[in-house]
Amino acid sequence: MISFIGTYECKADVKGRIMMPVALKNQMAPMLSNGFVLKRSVFQPCLELYPMEEWNLLMEQMNKKNRFKKKNNDFIRRFSAGVKVVEVDATGRLLIPRNLASIAGISKDVVLSSAINIIEIWDKDNYEKVIDETAEDFADLAEEVMGGDGDELS
Repeated sequence: MISFIGTYECKADVKGRIMMPVALKNQMAPMLSNGFVLKRSVFQPCLELYPMEEWNLLMEQMNKKNRFKKKNNDFIRRFSAGVKVVEVDATGRLLIPRNLASIAGISKDVVLSSAINIIEIWDKDNYEKVIDETAEDFADLAEEVMGGDGDELS
């Protein structure tokens, strides 16, 4: 299982390229040759970078959905809207397509944040705003999500 670690600040150049931080690029090394999938987040104003292996696992789950149910079809269409296959180039840069950068409000200052098996790509101001907004509720959220209520970790 892939597990990324860390939060990194970097800058996007005028073409939308981000130089991947060395520590993150080292973690990504085993998957660089397979490429990545970049998509808008479902819940946040950011982008999500999936290693191809993780994307394929997710697509296997999605493919099990009954396409003859309208809500499933609508979800799949919306979920996959704007999805792009991307790669980290030989110099360690990731090109963020303009349409996706616009959706996430990414211009210059960028935060790359590990989210277990994917990397979230944020505009720095949006990231800090979301972190600040959720700070007060984090203890309650941690208890609800990770506390012993009969889920796996209890």
